[in-house]
Amino acid sequence: MSHPGPEEMSVFPRVSLRPEVYEHLRHVFLNQELLAAVGRAEAERRFQGLLLVLSHPPGFTCVRASTHLAPLEEVRRRLAQELQQRQQTTVAVEILLHPRVPDVLLLPVIGPRSLVPLRSEVVVGAQCGSAVLRGANVFAPGIVATPKFMKPGDAVSVFSDVDGRCTRGCTKPFQGNKVFVGNGVSEMHRATIFAQEPAKGLGVRMTEPLYQSPSFDGVLPDLVFLQNLPSVVVGHVLGPRPGERVLDMCAAPGGKTCHLAGLMKNQGEVLALDRIRNKVELIRQNAAALKLTCVRAFCFNSTQAVTSDPALLATDGPPFPPSSFDRVLLDAPCSGLGQRPSMTVGWTLKEITSYSPLQRKLLHAAVQLLRPGGVLVYSTCTVTLAENEEQVAWALQTYPCLSLVPQEPHVGGPGLPGAGLTPDQLKLLQRFSPELSHVAPPLSTEAPPPLSNEAPPLSTEAPPPLSNEAPPLSTEAPPLSHQADRDTIGFFIAKFLKN
Repeated sequence: MSHPGPEEMSVFPRVSLRPEVYEHLRHVFLNQELLAAVGRAEAERRFQGLLLVLSHPPGFTCVRASTHLAPLEEVRRRLAQELQQRQQTTVAVEILLHPRVPDVLLLPVIGPRSLVPLRSEVVVGAQCGSAVLRGANVFAPGIVATPKFMKPGDAVSVFSDVDGRCTRGCTKPFQGNKVFVGNGVSEMHRATIFAQEPAKGLGVRMTEPLYQSPSFDGVLPDLVFLQNLPSVVVGHVLGPRPGERVLDMCAAPGGKTCHLAGLMKNQGEVLALDRIRNKVELIRQNAAALKLTCVRAFCFNSTQAVTSDPALLATDGPPFPPSSFDRVLLDAPCSGLGQRPSMTVGWTLKEITSYSPLQRKLLHAAVQLLRPGGVLVYSTCTVTLAENEEQVAWALQTYPCLSLVPQEPHVGGPGLPGAGLTPDQLKLLQRFSPELSHVAPPLSTEAPPPLSNEAPPLSTEAPPPLSNEAPPLSTEAPPLSHQADRDTIGFFIAKFLKN
């Protein structure tokens, strides 16, 4: 049986970009190195495929289990019971284990489903609409417009205001650019939602979402954490060990910080920095909820986190002296162009290209803070060369003490050609490319491990060689493990050793 391509799976148009941003990204994905590797037709197909998949949600909901508190199978069992009770069904919830990431649970997303919109329309903001497409209900702050006399119990259709043009509180049908994300039942009066005091709480309970995935609001908060698969992989790639001193330079909201502390079995020290004070408090709350006492969070600008001046050194927190950490995670601020679903990116080219200088300042501080023999992992959730492979090339040239090392697990693809890196260097990088999510994997003499009901140990073997050549088309659908690894957000990971 043939598997569908991105065009056949689409229900939304390609992500909307400003013309200059479109041309910039097209130049990135049709650069001369990539054209030489895959050809113009394949490069163009991948670029158009990227624009299409970015406007759609990933095919799996990924949950990271708090395995420092309970075994994975126990978390899986309790999660299945909780979701069944909430959905008031006797049908077992499908929860799969990942063959190479030992603390991940995957729930296949069902969709797009064939639904008929209702006459009563609720319009929500684009961010709220994206959350609905990933399984969330609609909360009152995300509602922009409702029917004039909407009351609790009313059946409504939910539409996402793609361009942000709907007037708040509007009662007339919105005729602007909107997309249908599902049907639900109102939980609030219209007057409550648009009262002078901003309403909070559940506004619309989604009963027929276009993409069906469980809502995780309040579900086992100490045992499961909603996190995209590449974000979980980052923690394993850094590989922190009990007793080490680890720095998370741009830590909010704390998902990766808590993962690192859990991998260290709450032994050692994880220092988390972020510039925004209320986000730092969120890191502390998340760590406390997960009983992670080795996490300490500080409100601080990480570009200034290193100093050799004894007069400036703090006794407890930043700034720190050079060579203070065994491992450093720099999940850098970025343009976020890999996030899914995203139907419109309203940023200008100037805004999108503004992150590179900040990332280099952060990399400079990270290299100084890392001890010799230590590990630095750099990651972003964007798809550009300038913020990913070009930063790696710059770091290797600027800091001779750095070298790229293999990543484990390596479940993404290689780096994107175009930054002058060698093929061997590109193989050491890990780029998650959702535009390849509906392309069959390269033929292999050995079948990839399937998603199963048993949790296998993390492999210690190096990943197989990867290629930038276009994979051959197949008449069979790729296995679930392959789909889960590719049908993610766009993401990038580089791992350095400081010699």
